[in-house]
Amino acid sequence: MPELPEVEVVRAGLERHVVGARVVAVDVLHERPVRRDPRGPEGFALALAGRRITGARRRGKYLWLPLDDGDALLCHLGMSGQMLVQPADAEPEKHLRVRLRLEGAAQGRHLHFVDQRMFGGLLVSTGGAVLPPEIAHIGRDPLDPLFDLDDVVARVRRRGSGIKRQLLDQTLVSGVGNIYADEALWRARIHGERPGDRLTRTQVVELLGHARDVMTDALAQGGTSFDALYVNVNGESGYFDRSLHAYGREGEPCDRCGRAVRRVAFMNRSSYFCPGCQPVPRATRRRA
Repeated sequence: MPELPEVEVVRAGLERHVVGARVVAVDVLHERPVRRDPRGPEGFALALAGRRITGARRRGKYLWLPLDDGDALLCHLGMSGQMLVQPADAEPEKHLRVRLRLEGAAQGRHLHFVDQRMFGGLLVSTGGAVLPPEIAHIGRDPLDPLFDLDDVVARVRRRGSGIKRQLLDQTLVSGVGNIYADEALWRARIHGERPGDRLTRTQVVELLGHARDVMTDALAQGGTSFDALYVNVNGESGYFDRSLHAYGREGEPCDRCGRAVRRVAFMNRSSYFCPGCQPVPRATRRRA
């Protein structure tokens, strides 16, 4: 699944290429990606036709394009979704699901939603131009200028759950994701099972700062692409995976102390950490 920096790369690309364009027509080629829109495929298309795109925004891993009538086109990329800006005469992609025919986009291009696995989706959010109500419960992310650091730190330190689990709680802090959580924890020298209420304020502030920095670094390099299905709006993959210190490096020497990086199961996924730099909490060792 794309991480937040990849989604921000897509948002920035949409801002450059389609803001100001008018939706002439919408082709829904498969109904599953619009399954969450109560209007159905035909109503979804009619709600967009004739509307002008006025912006490109993001909350966590959700994207939305505000429209000139106060509604918004809300998008989640899921595991393999792509928002591609393509020439009007481009051959349809194999997994093209929805096509927005645009007038006034950069270089006369159209917008394609491509999704092989079809876990992503689109819907028209009524009155959602400023913030779609469907995602109002999602917290801000560390890259957001309005991210409330003091509030998040206080909430983390009131909870006894493991800090990595908290980093992945989208209602607390959005968009960190599994890869960047492991990288931020490695930089902070904190094990993911450390309870939030056992961390000092300084530790939590530093950890969130590392989360912001690692995502900023990834954003500068176009994101982290382990899956060939992830590309930006121009079809280009990121390459931040070459700069990872923990994630995906099981058995390799830690870049800081030389100990072998370990992998453990975590929430149907994997966690990677250095046992030397990120000592396992005593309670966790007893359970093991």
